[in-house]
Amino acid sequence: MKNQNCLPMIIQGGMGVGVSNWRLAKSVSQLGHLGVVSGTGINTILIRRLQDGDLHGEVRRAMNNFPDQIYTAEVLKRYFSPTGRKLNESYKLSSLPSCSPSISFLKLTVLASFVEVFLAKENHQGLVGINFLEKLQTSNLPGIYGAMLAEVDYILMGAGIPREIPSVIDHFSKNEAASIKPTLSGIIKNEEARITFSPKDIFPGINIFTLKKPKFIAIVSSSTLATHLAKKTIGTIDGFIVEASTAGGHNAPPRGAMNLNTKGEPIYGLKDNADIEAIKNLGLPFWLAGTFGSPEKLKEAKLAGAVGVQVGTAFAFCEESGISDDLKKATIDKWVFSNIQPLESIFTDPLASPTDFPFKIAPIDGTLSEEHLYLARPRKCDLGYLRQISTDQEGNFVYRCPSEPIEDFIRKGGNIEETRNRKCLCNALMSNIGLGQIQKNGYQELPLLTAGDDLIHIQQYIREGKNSYSASDVISYLTK
Repeated sequence: MKNQNCLPMIIQGGMGVGVSNWRLAKSVSQLGHLGVVSGTGINTILIRRLQDGDLHGEVRRAMNNFPDQIYTAEVLKRYFSPTGRKLNESYKLSSLPSCSPSISFLKLTVLASFVEVFLAKENHQGLVGINFLEKLQTSNLPGIYGAMLAEVDYILMGAGIPREIPSVIDHFSKNEAASIKPTLSGIIKNEEARITFSPKDIFPGINIFTLKKPKFIAIVSSSTLATHLAKKTIGTIDGFIVEASTAGGHNAPPRGAMNLNTKGEPIYGLKDNADIEAIKNLGLPFWLAGTFGSPEKLKEAKLAGAVGVQVGTAFAFCEESGISDDLKKATIDKWVFSNIQPLESIFTDPLASPTDFPFKIAPIDGTLSEEHLYLARPRKCDLGYLRQISTDQEGNFVYRCPSEPIEDFIRKGGNIEETRNRKCLCNALMSNIGLGQIQKNGYQELPLLTAGDDLIHIQQYIREGKNSYSASDVISYLTK
């Protein structure tokens, strides 16, 4: 196994959308561990921060360090509002991601990823990573390149099979074009399709020859996937995060048929537990994740041969995270200062996510976890990060989302059964961090909170007499 002495013992989970923001990642990094920002929806986060006035000027300060200042001036002219938005004013949107995205989408995503990593790394020498979902294939390439422009140290990716990403990193480190094969659903007429990003074509005026090459860590749920990636990947995999189904956000589906328990949740069995010994035998560093937010579990992971652990839920509700203060307070009040047990309430929803991956939901009053509020939301897909990629009879790309208007989804070749109980995660997760859209008809997009089973441990981080905690409190507890 590679030398583990210089590897981070604790990896702060890369929680999207914007929960793992630059402030949280910077705090963890300065404490000597791996702080991670989320790359999910990063272009929308950037322009909404600008439209809200960029109160303390951090976004604009980072933009001042971007290699293409002509382009940053264009972004500021279009999106920056010194006084913020007017009451009930809708956010301006960027163009939608696609397999052949607009130049404006690509440039904006590169800039946004650069800004987030730059701020996380600013004025210290700690390690910073960025996390992407493999399923967001239409926006990952410019996101990776932007992070590399900011000299990110680690790239992490899960929610799929990221077999081509190490090769992408290799090409980008030499400022060369890179491409990936999109995962197509439905009628496939375009098996040779590729999604390509060429830095020299997007930013022809930037004279960059080489970029720092970050380490790549794949997030997996099984030894089978880890073995496949270790043996079949073109390029270098530097390690694995082995994530159990108890983690928050998207979970890998159970192996085999999807069977549900009496609550309607997917049933995970012994075959869904990763073979840690088999992963260890691959000879690469690995970290364990999913209910590992305690010193006892950290010790258990290290005894199993892991470098350490990845922890998400504990950091999600600390003071530095991107979750809005109101949602943090509601969560802590409900599950720390009341008698409710989180494990009785957290629901692994097999249908909520348009990705078909199970998605963990922590019910909070006033969020889309309440059935009547979910049913009251008009169906709309205006961000498009989780759209399925399919093709028509001529082989042209078609983009559909099970959360969009049902008639639109069916017209594009979708099955009505796929629309049942689907939620618009893109808009809901933006609302989680206080950047929720006010639609043109006046509808206010509502949050939908996610958390792992480890939510039960958050009371351990809160010191006596306080009702909140910091990233430092989490690290202190885990390493005591």
